[in-house]
Amino acid sequence: MSLKLRGHHLLCVHGFRGMGYSPEFVKKMSEIVGQVRDDQIDFPIQVAAELDDTCCTCPHKGKNTCEAGVGSNEHVLTMDHNVIRQLDLIEGAIYNKSYLVQITAEKVEPDDLDYLCKGCSWLSYGVCKEGIADLREKYVKK
Repeated sequence: MSLKLRGHHLLCVHGFRGMGYSPEFVKKMSEIVGQVRDDQIDFPIQVAAELDDTCCTCPHKGKNTCEAGVGSNEHVLTMDHNVIRQLDLIEGAIYNKSYLVQITAEKVEPDDLDYLCKGCSWLSYGVCKEGIADLREKYVKK
């Protein structure tokens, strides 16, 4: 098993609580989130700044870009690049899931999402910051 995830989806998987753009999207995202949160399995993840494995069921998916609205593709690309930079990753490179989870816990604090995910419609729900806080609680040694 392997996955391709956008930079910003590396954060979304920790805050996801079953909300989404469509029932199909929620189902697919739930599957991916379950795999990423399962400590018993490890697998390769390609880090991308383009449509990924979660986008395949999104109703806003265009041929090669996000088409949720005017400027939406540029917005998600900005979030992807912000996260890739914050985690010091290489776009297109493949990393073990366990490594990505660990460095996310170490390098992202809940309030970082105000910048990393600026303008995201999901940010106001608070679940993303909760997810990152929970991740840090679990993985960052005090």
